[in-house]
Amino acid sequence: MHRSRIGVVLIDHPGESYEVAAEFWAAAHASPRPDKCPTAESPYEELRHLPGGVELALQRTGPGTPPRVHLDIETDDVEAELARVTALGATIVERRESHAILQDPGGLLFCVVPVQNPDAFEASATSWP
Repeated sequence: MHRSRIGVVLIDHPGESYEVAAEFWAAAHASPRPDKCPTAESPYEELRHLPGGVELALQRTGPGTPPRVHLDIETDDVEAELARVTALGATIVERRESHAILQDPGGLLFCVVPVQNPDAFEASATSWP
């Protein structure tokens, strides 16, 4: 048995549109922005959480990447969750050290990651056989 939940909603923008988009989404969600902007080494900027402890974040992506929104499924067993979602029709695009980038059957990218928010995970994760 393992557990998972949608834990993060990421708004992705390449560097050329990142600042204006980040300002917009921070204002639209009434979230203060941190003093330090994302870098290639640390491309994430957290906004205020959504209800249920779901994180809303911005991600600075590489040049030429189209603006998009993607979800992170957090899990206590990455391998088991990858097996579950690939059985449902997802395709693994890229494996990384601790997580994987996948594509749903319609072409939308998403990630399977280890638990990011332990308290929210404990409160709302779904158990899978």
